[in-house]
Amino acid sequence: FVAATRQNDGKTMASLGLFYALSKRFSNLAYMKPVGQQYQIIEDKKVDKDAVLFKNVYSLQDSYADMSPIAVSGGFTSRYLDNPNLSELKEILMSSFSKLVENKDFLLIEGTGHAGVGSIFDLSNAHVADLLGSKVVLVSLGGIGRAFDEIILNKAVFDLLGVEILGVIVNKVREDKYEKVSKYIRKGLEKHNLKLLGCIPFVEDLTFPTIETIFNNIQGTLLSDKLGYQNKIEKCVIGASVPHDVLDALTPYSLFIVPSTREGLIMGALCGSLLDSDGLNSVSGIVLTGGKMPHERVLTLIKKAHIPLILVEEDSFTIASKINAMLVKIGVNEFEKIEKIQSIFETYVDVDYICSHLSS
Repeated sequence: FVAATRQNDGKTMASLGLFYALSKRFSNLAYMKPVGQQYQIIEDKKVDKDAVLFKNVYSLQDSYADMSPIAVSGGFTSRYLDNPNLSELKEILMSSFSKLVENKDFLLIEGTGHAGVGSIFDLSNAHVADLLGSKVVLVSLGGIGRAFDEIILNKAVFDLLGVEILGVIVNKVREDKYEKVSKYIRKGLEKHNLKLLGCIPFVEDLTFPTIETIFNNIQGTLLSDKLGYQNKIEKCVIGASVPHDVLDALTPYSLFIVPSTREGLIMGALCGSLLDSDGLNSVSGIVLTGGKMPHERVLTLIKKAHIPLILVEEDSFTIASKINAMLVKIGVNEFEKIEKIQSIFETYVDVDYICSHLSS
């Protein structure tokens, strides 16, 4: 059972890497997200996004109904508090669990956030790990003091239910702090009989969103095809100056956010793509703000440059604020990120220790 000390510590990233490493040791694996919070509708069923990710990345044959048995939708908590149905929820989880482990060599279970998430409806990560009889790998964010405090806080919740923590993975450790963090977090954990399974270094490329991620989050009217949807975004540039300054600011992997009426700025942004055959100076994508369609000829030029383009109603500042507040999650089509995670995970994490201590 892969849990985290809090949300967005890299639990899904660790799960992706661990699953890949285990697939080289076991021939028949399964994945389960017992209680999910972020879901999408597939064939009239609420399916957690992480279950969709794993099913597609690893070509898993199990049903979504078993991989994501419970998805917490709006009103779920209040309905439960008004009419507690814990036995029914447990039955759903155990039924899916039984189907997933049948004829399987290994089941990886991914939790939701920290140990206490789900307590309001009596299915916290700790409760679910206990129910499914699973040992826990705990993922924490890089650091020493704060990371250690959060690890011990989560340990207390698992200890309360007698759930064993197999070890800890410290994620996103800064390169200049790597040796120090590894040394002292290990010392601190040993005092509490906890095993440091490994420290994964911070990889900046994994933090960059793609055009697909941003466009899906801000929504709007797509004015181009989906070519370039996996372009990464390293910075946003707001079109609020003269074309000369815009050209200097629009380095590769930029997202250009500009009012659709500023056609001079838009034309400036197109220069790199239209003049450079290798496209090295191309922006990754353009967000036209203000809701007004650009001139037809400008739109034609953008399409010829194969730059992903979306039109939104909001102003540029609002869109930039939305993007800045986004949480970057790994998408199904982000193959480069997924391959990077798979390639580095086993280098930094003691997977053999995990496998050898599962049944002990």
